[in-house]
Amino acid sequence: MLTRALREIYHTNLGVKKNEKVLVFTDRPSPSEDVPPHDLERWERLKDIALLMEETGRGFTKNMSFGIFPSRKGHGIEPPESIWRLAFGDRAVDRLKEVKLLKPIITKQASMEKMGSAERIIDKYKKDAVNAVIALSNYSTSHTRFRDLLNRICGTRYASMPLCDVGMFEGAMNVNWIELAKRTRRFAALVNKAETVKVRAANGTKMTLSKKGRKALTDTGILTRAGSFGNLPAGEVFFAPVEGTANGKLVIEWAPTHKLDSAVTVLVQDGSVVDVIGDDPYAELLHSKIDERPENRNIAELGIGTNDMATRPDNILESEKILGTIHIAFGDNSSFGGNVKTPFHQDFVFFRPTIELVSKDGDKKVLIKNGKFLTAS
Repeated sequence: MLTRALREIYHTNLGVKKNEKVLVFTDRPSPSEDVPPHDLERWERLKDIALLMEETGRGFTKNMSFGIFPSRKGHGIEPPESIWRLAFGDRAVDRLKEVKLLKPIITKQASMEKMGSAERIIDKYKKDAVNAVIALSNYSTSHTRFRDLLNRICGTRYASMPLCDVGMFEGAMNVNWIELAKRTRRFAALVNKAETVKVRAANGTKMTLSKKGRKALTDTGILTRAGSFGNLPAGEVFFAPVEGTANGKLVIEWAPTHKLDSAVTVLVQDGSVVDVIGDDPYAELLHSKIDERPENRNIAELGIGTNDMATRPDNILESEKILGTIHIAFGDNSSFGGNVKTPFHQDFVFFRPTIELVSKDGDKKVLIKNGKFLTAS
């Protein structure tokens, strides 16, 4: 089952051709990180999956490369220089370093002017870049300049698989990809008719936010076109809410990889987290992360799960894809239509939600009620 699923990634999801360059990379736990035993066991197995992924890829192309690096200790943090070299090539990275651009980009401190200069350098050497990336690092690289530049400038196809667990290959990855793509695009078209989105859930979660001028994107798992990007497992519609518009409260019952002993309430005002309330130890951890930078408080994303084979609530990579769930993220949204740049992006899943879409002329449509789509899925 696992080998077949890995081959499917190369054949169906990425459509790798024999003359293409493919990069597989992962990360390893840092001795100084406090990782729960169940997470550490899964993470240590991730290297074996990545190595098997690379070996499987050699049946599709001889131009395979593999990278492993120390944990970056957070989602949305740029990978190190060694991975940039494998992805973009030495010439591009050497030039970025020569003009002192690489460090500001990796630390997410580069101005728009500097990013423009970096883009011109990368464009000049884009033929050196890999054609496809399979990102199996524990921490997500989805919301990074690294990923954005590869997609947008180099036309690289990018499959992001943070927090991957071998069990996913028998569940959420064992989906009918064609039907999933159709369903996801259909729901995105409905969301894109809205300017305001209202969400609520039985646990007390309630939020209103603006989508005006923002496009809902799809994560279908079909990444065969140049510049394609998505998660595997896939299955969501998502967008960056307009900054400063989200208001309400979120009642978090699940951390990214475990159920909380008691719920944590997050209060949101004018697009930012203003308070985190709760007795669970995760409340303190979340509070410390959002206190690191003001940008970390940003309501960065609203997503809707569309994968009918996804079931696990204890792993954010899969749980945010469960059909009929929603997820809301804090932090960075600069790579998918927003304006906030920060080395932090964390999603939280909410079950059995109700979503109301409000159009420009005030028409209202309930897309999901108590976790069930009101249109055929």
